[in-house]
Amino acid sequence: MAHDTVDPATITPEMAVQIRTWRCDEDYSWRAVAQAASDLWGSEWGSNQLYGEDLCVAAAKVLSENPYREPWN
Repeated sequence: MAHDTVDPATITPEMAVQIRTWRCDEDYSWRAVAQAASDLWGSEWGSNQLYGEDLCVAAAKVLSENPYREPWN
């Protein structure tokens, strides 16, 4: 479920790959993804869990993957 914290059009393929790495390869929680993204790209969302989920959903879509299936969840 999208929470409107991320405009999917702002997620570049490079950002999507980084988000996927955090979530799928490094096993970051949604909160950890949000914090890492905030630190790297200067977001004000910090470790907001809804922001992290929305980042993962947007990134999965950019990569033509289902954000609610493996390896995302």
